[in-house]
Amino acid sequence: MGTVGALHAGTSGFSYPTWKGGFYPADARPADFLRLYAERLPSVELNTTGYRLPAAEQFERWAAETPEGFTFAVKLQPWKLGADAPSALGDRLGPVRVPVQAKHDDALLERLLASGAPMLALDLRHPSWQDVDVSPAVRVNDWDADAPFRYLRFREPPYTDRDIRTLAARIAPLVADGVEVFAYFRHEDEPTAPAYALRLLEVVLG
Repeated sequence: MGTVGALHAGTSGFSYPTWKGGFYPADARPADFLRLYAERLPSVELNTTGYRLPAAEQFERWAAETPEGFTFAVKLQPWKLGADAPSALGDRLGPVRVPVQAKHDDALLERLLASGAPMLALDLRHPSWQDVDVSPAVRVNDWDADAPFRYLRFREPPYTDRDIRTLAARIAPLVADGVEVFAYFRHEDEPTAPAYALRLLEVVLG
């Protein structure tokens, strides 16, 4: 029997006061949001890091607030890739997602691949990248990547239970084959995203 992978399901961000009374207790303090989030979900996608990269001390605090096995997916702009600060997450550091708006550029791709990120997910927005081989990195939402992990972003809510089951039917064989799957639902004001992530975990993992 092959190695069983893992499903790291979560949401894009965690610091949302509108989730109080739903996903978070009604009296939850913002300072407690990450700890409460990590008690229920195994991973989170950090988008704020793509706009302003925090100091290493902030990453250390985030790591300290989460249990062993929890993972952070960190968004970094291409010119920030290779920065030391995210390494302060230690074993909580999961994939690094890099959005690329520019047209296909071999020199840019070479720089990205040389960054040393162990799990690099490229969010390639321009159609000129369509047939470009980016291995050993993966493309965001490339279900068929030849790599030990996948990075999936679900950005078009609402999702019915049937929708979640359809996603689960595609994810479960990957996990069974030893693939690590990182899957994140888009934040909405209502706590629908964490509900989707919890349901996905329930269906895939039982």
